[in-house]
Amino acid sequence: QVQLVESGGGLVQAGGSLRLSCAASGRTFSDYPMAWFRQAPGKEREFVAAISWTGGSTYYTDSVKGRFTISRDNAKNTVSLQMNSLKPEDTAVYYCAATPMTTVPTTWWGYSYWGQGTQVTVSS
Repeated sequence: QVQLVESGGGLVQAGGSLRLSCAASGRTFSDYPMAWFRQAPGKEREFVAAISWTGGSTYYTDSVKGRFTISRDNAKNTVSLQMNSLKPEDTAVYYCAATPMTTVPTTWWGYSYWGQGTQVTVSS
């Protein structure tokens, strides 16, 4: 079992930055690929970024490439999402997710464990 708790959301102006963190508990955190998803009101949950269990491979949706960076610290059981050059369309609830799969899914149904979410609001 893995428990996930996100933090770091908030209100920021367009062009600004935020850093989201996800604290994980569970002895096998370092074995699990991790990801960030987001869901805006009235829209489906959307893949944002993912990282392999070693941190050696990362994946991003096209709309955030060059602006967002996912990273992990297995010693501290944390995964982070650095978000720069934020846009109003980045406004959503952001969720941290973990999967026991050996591959790195980019779809929400590939993930078994979810945090409660943190709100990110970007004003224009």
